[in-house]
Amino acid sequence: MDVLVSALGHLLTLQNFILMNVGVFVGIIFGAIPGMSGNLGITVFLPFTFQMGAVPALLMLCGIFFGSNFGGSISAILINTPGTNGACATLLDGFPMAKKGHPLKALDMALIASTFGGLISALSLLLFSPQISKIALNFGAPEYFALALFGLSIIASVSGDSILKGLVSGAIGMIVASVGIDSISGLTRFTFGKVKMYNGIKMIAVLLGVYAIAQLIGRVNGNDKGGQASSLVVEKGKKDRVTLAEVKSTAPVMLKSSVIGSIIGAIPGTGSAIAAYIAYNEAKRTAKPEEHFGEGELRGIAAPESANNGATASCLIPLLTLGIPGDAVAATLMGAFTMHGLVVGPKLFQDSGPIIYAMMIGCVIAQLFMYTQGRYLMPVFVKITHIPQDLLTALLMVICCAGAFAIANTVFDVHVMLLFGVIAYVMSKFDFPAVPIVLGMVLGPIAESNLRNALTMSNGSWSIFIKRPICLGFIILTFVFIILLKHSTKKIVPN
Repeated sequence: MDVLVSALGHLLTLQNFILMNVGVFVGIIFGAIPGMSGNLGITVFLPFTFQMGAVPALLMLCGIFFGSNFGGSISAILINTPGTNGACATLLDGFPMAKKGHPLKALDMALIASTFGGLISALSLLLFSPQISKIALNFGAPEYFALALFGLSIIASVSGDSILKGLVSGAIGMIVASVGIDSISGLTRFTFGKVKMYNGIKMIAVLLGVYAIAQLIGRVNGNDKGGQASSLVVEKGKKDRVTLAEVKSTAPVMLKSSVIGSIIGAIPGTGSAIAAYIAYNEAKRTAKPEEHFGEGELRGIAAPESANNGATASCLIPLLTLGIPGDAVAATLMGAFTMHGLVVGPKLFQDSGPIIYAMMIGCVIAQLFMYTQGRYLMPVFVKITHIPQDLLTALLMVICCAGAFAIANTVFDVHVMLLFGVIAYVMSKFDFPAVPIVLGMVLGPIAESNLRNALTMSNGSWSIFIKRPICLGFIILTFVFIILLKHSTKKIVPN
């Protein structure tokens, strides 16, 4: 109870509420623009949270995450181009409904379903994370190493058609993370005699390069084929809104899809796109004869939007409790936690309980802010699809350079950002995934340090990883996860 009272003290400030709304607003904008994403929005704005406290910074970044997932449905419905991966299933019925003359109703249904799914997901995060963390408090160095190894197995689900290319990208991330002075031996690694590299390469600079600069280079070269603005007109007023009766009729679908999304989201390496397709297929499978999915069915919008937002907050469960980022966004947020001195993992609730509870309760409130903004600012968000791409690209480039410089007030980080942007762009031309680079940077050092500590505990004997049941269980789970997840991802996500 004392922790909750302290958490509310951290949360209930005017600054937090303003920053949550700013985050949601920015997230919707990034989500609604094809080719952008919530992860890009978080990455771009992450350096500007340096001077904030941990609670307002995390609430703003989470607001960007939640808002972007709904924002992706705007372009999916209006121009048949999903703004985010999670909105891919939304366009199957959203765009046909808009073409029938009901774009506002389709957007309204997407907003209601997104809010519903987001609330279920945020409540799951609030209720289940503390319980899981209590169980994980007994973990030692061998268990942490096994967990990091399990986290690295996520590479199998984000490597596309070639796990080998994913492993190469992950190895690059681990090598980059090892640059600088080794904390145990004191020796320098991969510094090439450059004093500026003794402190290592900043993760934020790499994130900006991999996610932002690489995409901007692609835009300049004409690789981004975000759709043109639609001629559809969004009607004003309430005559085309979703009625209370329609909300009630879609409530069972939204509830089931939200639960599906929350479960899928909590599994590392899956994400909102998989959750949306599973929920859509389930809703279609159980549809009544009069429901025509693919032709503008209201439940065809409610199901995927509830699921993809149901996977948002729940994907933070493995991050907060075990220190394993469930997807690319969680990996980026992991950098935010580290930047503010918070070590994710089993001891997070014990060491920083009030801050984490404040963040989790704030995630629930952020969903309500998202609904309010979507309800009253929908005409503004719709106009986002008309922003000239050249102007947007130039603006983002300036923001990225400013953010990289703000990391340590040095041009070196700007150079690092640009270098990794070029590297990530070239790698993308050869179908090398970028996400494993981030996973390697985040989890590589954790695996290395705990492997050393575990072998020290056992006097160099590797049998310690077999003798400890939890550790052995995670190692076995890692191999099973790599095989099963790779096959299930190929079956669920269409080409």
